[in-house]
Amino acid sequence: MEIINEVRWSPYAVGIGIGVLSWLTFLISGKPLASSTSFARTSGMIEKLFRGDKVHDKPYYQKTKPRVEWQWMLVLGIAIGAFISALFSGDFRGQWIPSLWESAFGASRLLRLAIALLGGVFLGFGARWGSGCTSGHGISGTLQLAVSSWISAICFFIGGIFAAWLLYHIIA
Repeated sequence: MEIINEVRWSPYAVGIGIGVLSWLTFLISGKPLASSTSFARTSGMIEKLFRGDKVHDKPYYQKTKPRVEWQWMLVLGIAIGAFISALFSGDFRGQWIPSLWESAFGASRLLRLAIALLGGVFLGFGARWGSGCTSGHGISGTLQLAVSSWISAICFFIGGIFAAWLLYHIIA
């Protein structure tokens, strides 16, 4: 069980693990692996704290009900699993600014937080607009050979490569 203490796992082993998890998810729950709807549900739950049951009047939240369900628990499990993995590998530490970012843009926490927030907004908007995220389209959709998911997955890679090139070679 040395793998538990590794900082980075083999991408092949991780890919096989995600594939097996997808099969089991389809087999046991009949649902695909996905995560972006959980963030939409969470935004509804947060809005509900301020507006009460009025949040249910919005057409978006009538379709995407603000509640904890299996996918929300999956996302929570991913965060807890990542934390446990970092603890076991001895790699857990607080770090505001990754070294690659700091070498390109400096040590400003405010800039890092602003760009991270902006990236998260773009990612969330794109996931909702495209009816799925990298896990929904990239894992579950491609596993089902859905053409729309293959196009989405290809676009994820093109967009990621373009964003990294733009950030680290043009803006930095």
